Amino acid sequence: MQSLDLEFQLEYIRASGPGGQNVNKVATAVQLRFDVENSHSLPSDVKTRLIKLAGKRMTNDGVLIIEASKYRTQEKNREDAIDRLKELVRKASEKPKLRRKTRPTKTSKEARLKGKKKRGEIKKNREKPKNIFE
Repeated sequence: MQSLDLEFQLEYIRASGPGGQNVNKVATAVQLRFDVENSHSLPSDVKTRLIKLAGKRMTNDGVLIIEASKYRTQEKNREDAIDRLKELVRKASEKPKLRRKTRPTKTSKEARLKGKKKRGEIKKNREKPKNIFE
């Protein structure tokens, strides 16, 4: 993670929302920019998963943008943004578990059909009774 610290830029911006006089004067919100596409510290498979995990936070240029404005101080927001980046990278570095195809057992097939039959009977009983005298 140490080489990762050198690859992102921090920009301090004014936070939106309530905050009284402070909100218009002090840039406490943090915008962290991390160039995933050109990162040398991440393997290509981790980059791919990170791009997928980031979703709307990725730009078309392959830059991940994380905005942190939860706290009232720059320091806490900086820590929050960096922690969120580290968490995303940690999640992206976990290899997904491979799914093995399995076939349903005979018992599970029978149980499914039995349930469908029972549901059909319930619906059939909702019908209006047929007039047998016509």
